[in-house]
Amino acid sequence: MQNPVRTNDPPYQRSTSAPLFRRRARPQESIMQALYTAHAHATGGREGSAATDDGTLDLRLSTPKQLGGGGGAGTNPEQLFAAGYAACFLGAIKFVAAQDKVRIPDDAKVESSVGIGKREDGAGFGLTVTLRATLPGIDPATAQDLVKRADVVCPYSHATRGSIRVDISAA
Repeated sequence: MQNPVRTNDPPYQRSTSAPLFRRRARPQESIMQALYTAHAHATGGREGSAATDDGTLDLRLSTPKQLGGGGGAGTNPEQLFAAGYAACFLGAIKFVAAQDKVRIPDDAKVESSVGIGKREDGAGFGLTVTLRATLPGIDPATAQDLVKRADVVCPYSHATRGSIRVDISAA
């Protein structure tokens, strides 16, 4: 699906009313000032579409066969989460490496797997994540240290800490 050129306002309105509910931050967290805020919307749920307000992302969504869907040509929320977490985590590795003046090679990558399944409490669904960082030319001890520190810096890691299982390794 091509990204349409949008010359007018986003196809949805951002609410100016109070939120229906707000999940509170952990007690030890203070309110942060956002440096950047992404805006997106989805229609049709898992058999619909998702797009950003600036038109740079415009995707068809399909439910995988393993979840009872048709397994169509579209992507799904788990793939989007996996891609976002992998990109963010590699960015966090580069951030902590720069603090040590360690150059991360251009062919470095983070592979991400995101699984979805029924929660043990039977009340809904949960996620599990596996991240594997490959840092060619970086000695194993340094790679492991960078990955451990990136897990502290990465906002995806921070957001998921204590709520889902995330297994992280360095190759």
